[in-house]
Amino acid sequence: MAKPKVAICWLGGCGGCDEAVVDINEVILGVASAVDFVLWPVALDFKYHSVEGMKNGEIALSVINGNVRNSEQEEVAKLLREKSQLVLGFGSCACFGGTPGLANLTTKEDIFNWVYRDAPTVVNPDGNYPQISTRVAGKELTLPEFYKHVHALNDIIDVDYYLPGCPPPPHLVMYAVSAVLENKLPPKGSTLAPQRALCDSCKRNNSKPERLAIREIKRIHEVETTPDICFLAQGVICLGIATRDGCGESCLNINIPCRGCFGPVEGVADSGAKFVSALASILDVQSDEDIARVVDQIIDPVGYMYRFSLPASTLRKKQG
Repeated sequence: MAKPKVAICWLGGCGGCDEAVVDINEVILGVASAVDFVLWPVALDFKYHSVEGMKNGEIALSVINGNVRNSEQEEVAKLLREKSQLVLGFGSCACFGGTPGLANLTTKEDIFNWVYRDAPTVVNPDGNYPQISTRVAGKELTLPEFYKHVHALNDIIDVDYYLPGCPPPPHLVMYAVSAVLENKLPPKGSTLAPQRALCDSCKRNNSKPERLAIREIKRIHEVETTPDICFLAQGVICLGIATRDGCGESCLNINIPCRGCFGPVEGVADSGAKFVSALASILDVQSDEDIARVVDQIIDPVGYMYRFSLPASTLRKKQG
């Protein structure tokens, strides 16, 4: 009996999600014996044209990490969608756009000007910028088109399942692999992670007072926080109240507040907006002056609350 074909591909991202696959350690050997890898550029030397030659739907599962920022990434995403029965959006960049999505706060032109002209380490006296097509010695050289915005994967193709995280933790990677191999997948569109908020499983939750009341907001490097006390109770912004559980509390375990890489909880479209709503309900301020003072203590609010999810947010959709 032929093994199911599996593709793993890295689009716009840092490569950490590919490392997360390797982090399942010896389990990867069992996976490799159960499936037939047909594409995994970071580990195996397959070419895109070998995928192009496959029948539509011949690949059982494509695991795609990274967002889409250029035409090559879009082309690969659409190729894998066409050839695959199932597509798993793997990691925060694929699911929500990830930290590179914060580039949507600026323009393509500003990015090019900084990278190729204004950055202090740049030497570019002729003012050359990358071109999609250039003729050199009578030959045409091409580069992918750099898009105006960073896109989450489901902006470009239909995605069947999602596994968030920066990167996804090994136990959820193994759960996802097992669900596919054993055909025990939940309904299409599901996120393969717990449906509750991180706050619900956080060990610090028991330290939370009956009513949280924040009068001052501090950044994590400005204070020495107590490891077993709720960050919000200490006036430090922690996004666990509006973020999906499943990360294994890797940040909390080293006394760093949740940064939101698992995205919104089930039924919530915009985790940043949900956190703003929750934060507003626990601010213990009365006058307009006090409200303005506390809000001003949140440095870079968009960068903090949409660090991993700006391209998939309501804010992004309003931005156009």
